[in-house]
Amino acid sequence: MTPAIPDDSRRVSLLLGLLFGLAGMGSSSAAVAVPLIADDLGVTAGVATWTISLYALMLAVTTAVYGRVSDLVGIRIPLLVGIGLMTMGAVVAAAAPSYSVLLLARLVQGAGAAAVPTLGVAVLNARYAGSVRGLALGRLAGVAAAVSCLGPLAGGLVEHAFGWRAVMALPVLGLLVIPVLWPALTREGTGARLDLVGAVLVALTAAGVVLLVQSPSTGLVVALAGIVLFVLGAPITVARVRRRPHGFLPLAVVRNGVVVRSAAAAAAVPAAWFALLVAVPSVLVGSGWEPWQVGLLLVPSAALALVVPRFAGPAIDRWGAPVSIAVAGVVATIALLMSAAGAALVWAPLLGVGVLLVTVAFGVGQPAMTAAVADAVEPDVRGVALGVATLVFLVGGSIGSAMVGGLGDAVGIGWSLAALALLPVAGLVVLRPDLRTKAVLPR
Repeated sequence: MTPAIPDDSRRVSLLLGLLFGLAGMGSSSAAVAVPLIADDLGVTAGVATWTISLYALMLAVTTAVYGRVSDLVGIRIPLLVGIGLMTMGAVVAAAAPSYSVLLLARLVQGAGAAAVPTLGVAVLNARYAGSVRGLALGRLAGVAAAVSCLGPLAGGLVEHAFGWRAVMALPVLGLLVIPVLWPALTREGTGARLDLVGAVLVALTAAGVVLLVQSPSTGLVVALAGIVLFVLGAPITVARVRRRPHGFLPLAVVRNGVVVRSAAAAAAVPAAWFALLVAVPSVLVGSGWEPWQVGLLLVPSAALALVVPRFAGPAIDRWGAPVSIAVAGVVATIALLMSAAGAALVWAPLLGVGVLLVTVAFGVGQPAMTAAVADAVEPDVRGVALGVATLVFLVGGSIGSAMVGGLGDAVGIGWSLAALALLPVAGLVVLRPDLRTKAVLPR
């Protein structure tokens, strides 16, 4: 293999990681502005948190849509549409004259940002293979985690200098990446038609799941809406898949055990990640810290995230994806337990170490999951398979933030983090068939 390929993979993965991080910053940086939004637009702090919840909702439920569209028309058009929607939503959110307009803008922004996680990994899986792909996926995850870790600091500094509206506009920076990345994006697809009904059914069912996991922190009405969407959507979606096995959600993807198990097990990693992004500011700001000071605490995690890809890619290539996902789950469990103790003691150093550990877990777990899924399916359904896996991955993030926001109010943030530490353990149980297969393979 020539040196030009690794050099190209480095540039492309760094750019995609930057885009991924800016999409994640839509949550991590905006969170510090929630109290100011509440004061400025005349709503309660609880109501103002919907600016985060709705963004996360759209980010999760539309990922599979972008994945399937990329299978049909290539990556260029859906990524361009996604970045355009993300930019438009950020601009409207920054200029929103009322809270209702702000919520609508955040919905649009989340729907656009959802293009980045799925299509980013699809680009790397389509262009590279073997150890080069492992390094590229690890680099993407590392840069994305680093930028997301810097979100609270960036949001705090921008808010201090320019106000909360400027924080809402930060994801606009993603528009600057597209011209540089454009030559690496494919425009070839199968040319098939999009199963629009199937896409809507999958999105509504996924929305029900996300609303259910967020309901502990958002109330009974949200829980009821989630139940209705899931109870009605799930059986109709199943019937649609059976009638149209090659439609929006291919039967080959749904029945692929590796895809389902890898995504379910890896979902524990973003659960830990999002839980700490909510828990650490809540604990420290509650004890008198300023938002920008919390951001400074996360800077070492951002630096570590840039280093993790150097060993994550080779580790995935050497251990295999299932073992790498399992290792990430174990590290996430340790991070959550340490952070639970740090929250109970209100001890910043222990919370900082917890974030460092979950950064390692994310840098290993996310690329391992995408490698497992990409290798388990045929190329013509790889986009939608990655989209479905990313959807499950992001739902895991919703579970983490919901447990801290909901259960944390009832029993305390420390106990909510300790309870969440059971999720990676459950992921190891789910992953057992793949770990057993790995163990019996000839060396």
